[in-house]
Amino acid sequence: MLEYGGRRGEIRWSDQTLLPLRPMKQFSGTVSCWYCDFKFSALNEPLFRFGRRHSRSLRAWFSIGVVFSLAALLGVTLIILCELVRTTLVCAGNTSTGNSLFGLASVIGGLHISLPNMVYLCLSSVICVFVHELGHALAAASEGVHVEYVAIFLAVLFPGALVAFNHSSLQALPVVASLRIYCAGIWHNAAFCVGCALALVLLPFIFSPFYIHGESLMVLDVPSMSPLYGYLSRHDLIFSLDGNRIHTTEEWKQTITMLTEQTYSLSSDQPSVNLNVENGYWNQTYCPNELIAFASMTCLDVEKYTNNANRNNHQRRENIHCLDAKDVIKLKKCAYPNFKEQALTNGSSCLCSEVESCLAPMQLPGLGWVEITYSSLECHSRRRSLFSPEKHSSSEQISCLQTFVYVGDLITMANSIHLTSYQPRWTIYFMAYLPNLLEKLFTYAFHVSMVLALLNSLPVFFLDGEYILEATLHCFGSLNSMMRQSVRRCCLLVGTSFSACFILQTVFVSVS
Repeated sequence: MLEYGGRRGEIRWSDQTLLPLRPMKQFSGTVSCWYCDFKFSALNEPLFRFGRRHSRSLRAWFSIGVVFSLAALLGVTLIILCELVRTTLVCAGNTSTGNSLFGLASVIGGLHISLPNMVYLCLSSVICVFVHELGHALAAASEGVHVEYVAIFLAVLFPGALVAFNHSSLQALPVVASLRIYCAGIWHNAAFCVGCALALVLLPFIFSPFYIHGESLMVLDVPSMSPLYGYLSRHDLIFSLDGNRIHTTEEWKQTITMLTEQTYSLSSDQPSVNLNVENGYWNQTYCPNELIAFASMTCLDVEKYTNNANRNNHQRRENIHCLDAKDVIKLKKCAYPNFKEQALTNGSSCLCSEVESCLAPMQLPGLGWVEITYSSLECHSRRRSLFSPEKHSSSEQISCLQTFVYVGDLITMANSIHLTSYQPRWTIYFMAYLPNLLEKLFTYAFHVSMVLALLNSLPVFFLDGEYILEATLHCFGSLNSMMRQSVRRCCLLVGTSFSACFILQTVFVSVS
């Protein structure tokens, strides 16, 4: 959602009247083949009375917004220029690629917009546009300017909103007062970003009487297409991945990333296995269903393993075993990250003792093997209520915790289920979704509000940056009217062209 049009009662310092000066109906609309809008003026008087009553405080508030918006206008313009120069150098082969402005390319490329997320996006866009236009309306009211109407429009396929002011009243204002009005939307969006971030930080404390935050993950939904469908259910609690305790969704993502990196590292380090299986597709045909192929290693020399030149000469795989993963996970672990410590414990340079054998799952490169420990919410809540905090942990592990092994793409697995860091204190299931809904709404609102503030800071036609630039140029008394218009048109043409190139480049990089 982008806001197009801005305020149509901009300062032109001419005799042209852009807005109707006659009284309007409370509700009206316009419909054409490419444009339609809905205008209403029911809020004009309440907003004007509020603005006049608190004019001194509002002027001080929006004066801070002028400083912020001018700094944003200059800063965002310089960043876009630097990005275009960097892109030109990359295309010429003089430098390496890097992250674009605020990582927009990676953010856009990583978006997975589903139908529920589209609802969040639309709702947050409506809220952010309302906050933006409310800023303009309050700033105008504090300066004694009446709002003609508020409009919601759809131009071609792009929705937006605008606040229209009385043109003659704007012409009579000082330049600083006009800047307060034009910068109010950007300033309100920036303040709204801070409010959303603060709400996300305080949400665990606000919900603490009703929810437990950061103890374990709770499953909100397991779609039928998920590889974990049939293993996990709604409202199950996930405690650990491969023995790594998981408390929040961020830890879930970080652990999945770490395990994926380890999987690729181990896949690249695995030596070839001499098996009498045609074309080497032993991992698909060697073991029956429900069993997984493991390779045993009688001894792995730690000192020689650390020597990359001789690594493959000292990794001796002797046998392939088809085992049930549920039985394997009950055995003692000999994970690669800890093999040095284990070798020192054994008192030798080998990873395993003479009577032991280390088993490693054999799989296609890039496929992970992860142990997931979970419990049902009912059992967990029952055990917590029966035992004291000092005793319920061990008892719970005996009675509630269950384990299964997933073999496959870990990233696909992690993204296929919906999780939350909040766990209701009582088994009232509809309560489980409220914190997640608010968390997503605040997150989407933060990003949409930030995008609105950045876009309107640009010196681009029809956005707030155009009117801020025009009012700023009037502060330079050495420029006559013709020179101001020439500078304004030149800046807007260059700003619009550069901004369009940057947005197209960002979208192209993200989808390529």
